[in-house]
This record gives sequence, C-alpha cells and structure tokens, in this order.
Amino acid sequence: IAGKTEKEVFKTISLPWIPPELREDWGEIEKALVGKLPKLIELKDIQGDLQMHTKFSDGDATTEEMAKKAKELGYKYIAITDHASPLGILKGRKPKEFIKYIKDIRKADKKIKGIKILAGVEVDVYPNGKLYLPDSTLKKFDLVLAAVHSKFRQPEREMTKRIIKAIENPYVYILAHPTGRIIGEREPYAVDLDKVMDVAKKTGTILELNAFWSRLDLNDVNCKKAKKRGIKIAISTDAHNPMELEVMRYGVATARRGWLEKKDVINTLPLKKLKKVLK
Repeated sequence: IAGKTEKEVFKTISLPWIPPELREDWGEIEKALVGKLPKLIELKDIQGDLQMHTKFSDGDATTEEMAKKAKELGYKYIAITDHASPLGILKGRKPKEFIKYIKDIRKADKKIKGIKILAGVEVDVYPNGKLYLPDSTLKKFDLVLAAVHSKFRQPEREMTKRIIKAIENPYVYILAHPTGRIIGEREPYAVDLDKVMDVAKKTGTILELNAFWSRLDLNDVNCKKAKKRGIKIAISTDAHNPMELEVMRYGVATARRGWLEKKDVINTLPLKKLKKVLK
C-alpha cells in the first residue's frame, strides 16, 4: 500500500483516518465510511477535577496545596471530596465534623485566586444502600459522590440493589469508581451495571471514570455503554497528593478508547455550566 503516513494509507483504501484508540472492530469502519466517527476528547478539554482527597481524610496534602497544583495544570475548578466513611482505614470522619470541613474549604476558596474550590464529599454506601451521612448534611455540599468501599463480595443482586438505592438519593451527583476494581489486586465486584445505568439515566446520575492508574473505572467498554444511553461521565483522578493530579491523562486515554467526546464529559464544561448540571 502506497503512503508514508497513516492518513495516506487510509486514503489509499478509501477510508478517513481512524484514531488508533478506535481500532477495535467496534463499528469504527462503518462509522468512518459515513463520516460519523466521534471527535474524541483530549486532555486539553478538561476544565477541572471532581475527586481528590486531603489530610482531612486519607490524603497527603492540604486543600490549598491541591488547589495550587490544579491551578498550575490550568484547571478552572476542583472539588475536594474527602471520605465520609465508618472505616478506620479511610480515616473516616464523623458527620458533625463535616460542617467545619465545608467552612475550611470555603476559606481556602477565598484565599486561592484564579480557581474555584468546590466543597464535595465521597460518602460510603452501606451494604443496605443507605449512605453514611444523613441527607441533612449531604445537602450542604456542592458535590456528593457515592462509593462502595466495603462488603465487595455481596451477591450481584444485592450489590446492584445497594448501588441503585444510593444513586436514587437526590443528593448523590456522581457514582464513584462504579465497579470497584483495582487492577492486579481486586476484580470488579458482581453488579448488573446495565441495570445501574438504566437507573442512572432516569435519575441524572453521573458515572465516574476514575483516572487513577490502578482503577481506570469505568473501563472503555462501559464508557461506550454509558455514552450510548446518554449518561454523562466525570473523569476524575482520585488524587491523594498534588502530583497524582497528573494522572488525568490516563482517564482521558481510557475515555478515548470508549468513544467519549468532549460533550460526554461534565468536567469539560466551564464552571457556570457545570453548576447547572450539578443542580
């Protein structure tokens, strides 16, 4: 085949250039032939990061340190989302402590200019689907992520019911690392993600693509399923120190394999539009 570049080779076989991430025999050739390939998301599209942790729970830095690094990366906003959990390993705090936590984030937001710091929380989902924090506390946050951090071996039916009950809570915005996998350490828990997605579509719940290298959860296959249903995605790092904010690129790479475009990801939005989505 004649051609010195990929685009020339594709032209020789009468095809538009197909990004490498899409070359999986998932219908990309058919889409290319009719000019309907997605315009894949790029790292430069990311406006902010919506999951990270500080010394308040199990992080290694302060809110101000995380915000300064995010500002260096060019972000317009971040969400501090420390753990609200009964588990000691996560340094879970008591519900009453989160009032001061929110106030401290507000102070940091006023101090650090040029970036908006949202007060968020990653709240544990109990095995019965209830959340660790009461609604009266959850409603005070700008952003609430629900996450499973215990009882990973529940039967599929129970785990599915558990997660669905959590995302039906009106104060839950995002389902964090939806399948709970840790690459090389823990397999995804048994969950009917199709049923979860069906409910997420009805409730407007956003699914997280956790960009941390050992998670990458949602994976590419599930990103594509979510996109097909019209469910929005948040690509977040789950960073526990400033340097880990740079793993965003792994999340974007996974999103590209899942056919995600800028329009599919909420943290490509400017702050004003993001706040409307979160409402």
